[in-house]
Amino acid sequence: MKKIILSTVALAMTAGVAMADGHAKTIRMGTEGAYPPYNFLNDAGEVDGYEREMGDEMCKRAELTCEWVTNEWDSIIPNLTSGNYDTIIAGMLITDEREEVIDFTQNYIPPASSAYMAKSADADLSGGVIAAQTSTIQAGYVAESGATLLEFATYDDTVAAVMSGEADAVFADKDALVPTVEASGGELVFAGDDVPLGGGVGMGLRESDTELKEKFNAAITSMKEDGTINAAIVKWFGEDAKVFE
Repeated sequence: MKKIILSTVALAMTAGVAMADGHAKTIRMGTEGAYPPYNFLNDAGEVDGYEREMGDEMCKRAELTCEWVTNEWDSIIPNLTSGNYDTIIAGMLITDEREEVIDFTQNYIPPASSAYMAKSADADLSGGVIAAQTSTIQAGYVAESGATLLEFATYDDTVAAVMSGEADAVFADKDALVPTVEASGGELVFAGDDVPLGGGVGMGLRESDTELKEKFNAAITSMKEDGTINAAIVKWFGEDAKVFE
């Protein structure tokens, strides 16, 4: 009997993405809300940015009812797997390490470069102190580079560390760094060479949610085909941003 009950529960959890008590389930879209232009909170306190625009359109095309929730980055994967929301749409690069824990849709941002930002173009990147956001692919890269890794909970904290002199540079997604450099009035610059990492940015899901993954993949495919995604990338990241060919 216990085996039967457990099997029934497992089946219900797998099929429960689309239905709950006979009604369509609201899909909870988990994001950080602190990584512009990917995602951020606007003046009204609402999730905004490239991923809000893309996520809303994905839900519309997939005929899903979606709501947005925010979660701190360092616990964003555990809170997905524990069921606190149904997706991660938060500038998350697709990596082999993450795919051991969760599943991903196809990418909705093509593979792009990470970069260093500092107060000086000749900052010590190989032996200095490099700030990165905790639990990111960039933090892992710095840890293996020979430099001293200084991890922070948010992207803004990494920038503040450079401004205060606590760190020699920040290592992050170049798309996120560009607006920070442009807004600094020359106080911050890119240093060293760009570093390609990851397989692009995708939506994270629980491995059991195969039906939900198929729905979002179909939506992303249609958005690539009709140019919706490329137009949004240019809108939010600038005309020089890498788009899908």
